[in-house]
Amino acid sequence: MSFFKRSKYLENEIDEMLDAISEGIIVFEAGVTSYFDGDMGAFNSKIASIDELESKVDQLRRNIENDLYQHSLIPEHRGDVLGLLESIDEVINTAKETLYQFEVERPFFYKDIVKNFKQLVNCSSKAAESLVIATRAFFRDVRTVKDHLYKVYHYEKEADLISHKLKHRVFQNDKYELAQKMHLRYFALHIDSIADISETVADKLSIYAIKRLI
Repeated sequence: MSFFKRSKYLENEIDEMLDAISEGIIVFEAGVTSYFDGDMGAFNSKIASIDELESKVDQLRRNIENDLYQHSLIPEHRGDVLGLLESIDEVINTAKETLYQFEVERPFFYKDIVKNFKQLVNCSSKAAESLVIATRAFFRDVRTVKDHLYKVYHYEKEADLISHKLKHRVFQNDKYELAQKMHLRYFALHIDSIADISETVADKLSIYAIKRLI
């Protein structure tokens, strides 16, 4: 059930792309954690790293697209593969944009909610990491995709729950000005969106996997 019987080069390119996305997720979590901890040197380093990784993912995706068309590889599944790779590319794009929002807007977090935000970052990152694992399974052993997708849905639900509790806690706290409340809500939504996008891609991946098994 592997896609790669005819092209080892294509296998390596897709692996490299997924590796870069996975690394980008790690960099995102480390970058936001550095911001919360006040380590701006480490934060700025992660900004530079995720920028390079996102560019690498984009270039690899274009290379894979060209290879699929130029060498007439997997024509019966080409559309699904390209759709999947374009969709999962949005995960690292969103992670990068979220880090840039931190860099530009420099939100202030009281210490009593930093722990909750770190939990949200961790949960959203786990949803994205689980999606990468499920995507690898799609190319190597499609029968196991379902075994990994449930983790994406689990972490997405957890992220929604944490985000809801976090926003409720912020808006019920009188020490925050309304502008601060709105700003923190905005960043909670940004972080949570990584889990939301992972769920959306997981839905597509589930359909692609079913089509391959038919």
